[in-house]
Amino acid sequence: MKFILDENVPRSIYKYLKSRGFDVDYVSGGIKNSEVARLAKESNAVLITRDWDFSNTTLYPPEEHHGIIILRIHPPLPEDLKNTLENVLKRIKKLEAKTIIAYKDKIQIIE
Repeated sequence: MKFILDENVPRSIYKYLKSRGFDVDYVSGGIKNSEVARLAKESNAVLITRDWDFSNTTLYPPEEHHGIIILRIHPPLPEDLKNTLENVLKRIKKLEAKTIIAYKDKIQIIE
């Protein structure tokens, strides 16, 4: 599985995914959300972001993506983000065509 991390995702998530053997890339800083989504789609990658804009299913329909994971953890402590992402990856085996909003204590799936 391949992941693309939005610029707002900490390096600890990159290191965590790499340590689990995943193919991981970061997007360049300062690019528009539409470009981030396009890059993820073209790369057949799951997008991981903290940007709430990606929950807009009109702009980013789940069925058009390989998966979008939005980490909604406040404050965004690296260990909490990692644990939440780990929980998502354990519980949801097929990420494609889903927008997943991951909170510290729950997961919401939009298909």
